[in-house]
Amino acid sequence: MTSAFPGPGRLPRSYLYVPGNAPDKLGKALGRGADALIIDLEDAVPPAGKDAARRAVAGWLASGAADGGGELWVRINGGAAGHDDVRALAGLPALTGLVLAKADDAAAVAAVAGLLADLGDVTTLLMPLLETAGAILDVRDIARAPRVHRLQIGEVDLAADAGLDPGPDEAELAFARGMTVMASSAAGLPPPVGPVSRITADPAALAESTERVRRQGFVGRACIHPAQLPVVHEVFTPSAEQVARAEDVVARYEAAAAAGSGVVLDDAGRLIDAAVIRLARRTLATSGLGPIITPK
Repeated sequence: MTSAFPGPGRLPRSYLYVPGNAPDKLGKALGRGADALIIDLEDAVPPAGKDAARRAVAGWLASGAADGGGELWVRINGGAAGHDDVRALAGLPALTGLVLAKADDAAAVAAVAGLLADLGDVTTLLMPLLETAGAILDVRDIARAPRVHRLQIGEVDLAADAGLDPGPDEAELAFARGMTVMASSAAGLPPPVGPVSRITADPAALAESTERVRRQGFVGRACIHPAQLPVVHEVFTPSAEQVARAEDVVARYEAAAAAGSGVVLDDAGRLIDAAVIRLARRTLATSGLGPIITPK
């Protein structure tokens, strides 16, 4: 899909959450090595501190201190408080997009998109955070809501809402993950962002969990601690061989298309079809060498 909204130049491997009520941590977070930051105005901020955090985050983004620091997202609150967040943040050039906490249905997403439009903001993207059973069951419509760029699951809240007790293999969450991946694909969105893990001190366990998330169709992962970043990056960084193979596949496909040929073979004589091209382009997007699907 094409869009008036600018898509980032690559698919981030990591989104690091940073508390919005700790201004001293914002600048430091830029140097932690994450591909993208999510500044949190929701769970990380107590109710009494919402207004001050909102002002601080808006001021930091407006100051230019974060210019050139990669993607910058802000997780806003649900309901009326979230609309106050939107009014404070709309139109700030440094802002990539808003992560919508408690995005229970497509109407809630459309309401934020409409408010941004009313405020004259034509660039800010949206990333609904699916944290309830209702959101998972409405995920196809949520994925098709205005300005939606990617989806993300909030599995701690989702498990509590649905009464799930995930084991080490996270099998209980497979249905919700699969629904989110399929809805993203059906809507023409980039693959969803992998869910947060609470594993911070066991790299092997985190790698196993992150590799599972990758196999399930997610690209990149949300992180709650800088110690998670190296593991997440390793899992989601394609090898030089994978990048070279993807470049070769895309080049062969484009050359054949330019020549008017409908049959394309790779260097081993295997047919290159649309599915192979999609996977190759995903590899290049993750490596930073190719364009990504932009939201509607």
